[in-house]
Amino acid sequence: MKKIVTILFVGLFTIALQAQEKTAKIEFKTETIDYGTIEKGADGVRVFEFTNTGTAPLVITRVYSSCGCTIPKKPDAPILPGKTGIIEVKYDTKRVGPIRKTITVYSNADEPTKAIKIKGKIVDPSKQKSIMMKDKSEIES
Repeated sequence: MKKIVTILFVGLFTIALQAQEKTAKIEFKTETIDYGTIEKGADGVRVFEFTNTGTAPLVITRVYSSCGCTIPKKPDAPILPGKTGIIEVKYDTKRVGPIRKTITVYSNADEPTKAIKIKGKIVDPSKQKSIMMKDKSEIES
């Protein structure tokens, strides 16, 4: 009887260990997207591409932005091992100035919290023209 209980215990323990080895792993193509210098009102949508390099389906539970001016959109379905997915990020380009925002991704991956970033600069072309005209008139006089 003791042998049967021992064999069952060892078998269940082995199965539990094997089940723990299956984990999802998220690997981004790039962890920072540079918008560069763009004009006010330009398209603010960018895409972070990632791959599940783990052995279990990857479930992204939440994607959170550090500011209300950045709206991230997570994939709805789990990403199977070896497959790719995207996180879409939309920045409000009506705000002139530098962009430095962090998007936090929460998932069931081996690294459950991952920070990805966007950066760049938004300029107002109408204000730049008036500055250039002012500079030009000062040079001419």
